[in-house]
Amino acid sequence: MFSSSSSSSAAAAAAAVLLFPLIFSVLFCHSKAVIKLPPNETIPALIAFGDSIVDAGNNNQLKTLVKCNFPPYGQDFPGKVPTGRFGNGKVPSDMMAEELGVKDIVPAYLDPLLLPQDLITGVSFASGGAGYDPLTPKIVSAIPLSDQLEMFKEYIAKLKGIVGDEKTNFILAKSIFLVVAGSDDIANTYFLARVRQLQYDVPSYTDLMVDQAAIFLKEIYELGARRIGVLSAPPIGCVPSQRTLAGGILLRQCSEKHNQAAKLFNTKLSSTLDSLNSNLPNSRIVYIDVYNPLLDLIENPEKYGFEFVDKGCCGTGDIEVAVLCNQASATCTDASDYVFWDSYHPTEAAYKTLIGQVLQKYLPSFF
Repeated sequence: MFSSSSSSSAAAAAAAVLLFPLIFSVLFCHSKAVIKLPPNETIPALIAFGDSIVDAGNNNQLKTLVKCNFPPYGQDFPGKVPTGRFGNGKVPSDMMAEELGVKDIVPAYLDPLLLPQDLITGVSFASGGAGYDPLTPKIVSAIPLSDQLEMFKEYIAKLKGIVGDEKTNFILAKSIFLVVAGSDDIANTYFLARVRQLQYDVPSYTDLMVDQAAIFLKEIYELGARRIGVLSAPPIGCVPSQRTLAGGILLRQCSEKHNQAAKLFNTKLSSTLDSLNSNLPNSRIVYIDVYNPLLDLIENPEKYGFEFVDKGCCGTGDIEVAVLCNQASATCTDASDYVFWDSYHPTEAAYKTLIGQVLQKYLPSFF
C-alpha cells in the first residue's frame, strides 16, 4: 500500500505525462501548415536576418530616414496597421511562416510589444538598408549584420531562459533561417553613392559581398542554425527607382549594369553556399533564386494577373520609397494590380506569387 506522499508523487507524475503533449503543442504547434512536411519533421520557428524585404519594424526604433511606420504603408496588413514593414501588407518572412504552419506573422525583435512566447516561434532581426558590405548600413544608419548577430545571441539567451537549453538547441537546429541582403549593396552603396567604385570594380565588389555573406553564415551556424535559406539578389535594375535613376529618364528601362552585377553576385553566392555545405557538418544552406522568378513576373505580368511593372502603387511610383511614400502620397486603387508597392519593394500580391514558387521548389532541400 502506498503512503499518501507516494500517492501524491504518482499523481504528479501521471499529470506531468498527460500535460507534456499539451505543453509541447502550445510551444511548437501553431496554425495548420499549408505545405506538407516530410514525415517526422518539424519547423518550430522562422528567424530572419537582412534588409527591408524582411524587416518587420526594427527600423522603427532607429534614427534613420529608412523607415515606414506610417500610412500608406500597411494599408493591406491585418488591421491596416503601418507596422514598419516595407510594403502594403505582409512580407516574405510572414508568408513563409504562415505557409509552413509556424505562425501568421514574424514580429520584429525590437518591437516593444514583443512577448516572451513570440521568441519561441521566431522573430526578424532584419533592418531596412542593411547589406553584406559593412559600409552599406552605415550610409543610412541601419542595423548592420554584425549587430543583428549580437541581437541573435541575446535572443538565444532569452530563449534558454524560457524553454531551457535542450529545447533551445532543438529550435535552432530545426527552424528555418532566412537571410536576405545584397540589393542595397549593389543599388545604393555601389551604384548610387559610388563610394565603393573608387576601390572596387564590379567583380571585386561582388567578391567582397560574397566573402562577407560567408562570414555571417558561418557565424549563425556556429550559434546553432542549420537550415538556412539565402535569397539571391533580385533583378535590382528593374525596380522602379532604378529604372528612374539609371534606366533613362524617358525610357525608364531596366538598368543592365545593375542586373549584371546582381547576376555575377548570385553566381558566386551559389558556389560559395555549395562549399559551405560541404564543410559545415549537418548544414542545409539553401541558395534560393528569386532573380529569375521576379524577372519573369516583371516581363510577363499578365501570366500572373498583374498589370503594372515599371512603377509602384504609391505616389507617382517612379521614385517614392520610405519617407517619400507618405500620407500626402496618392496610392493606386488596387495594389494587387501592381508588382511593386513603392519604387523599391514588391506588393503583398507579388510576394505571394513568389513565395509559393520558392517553397514548392526549395523546401525539400532543407530536409
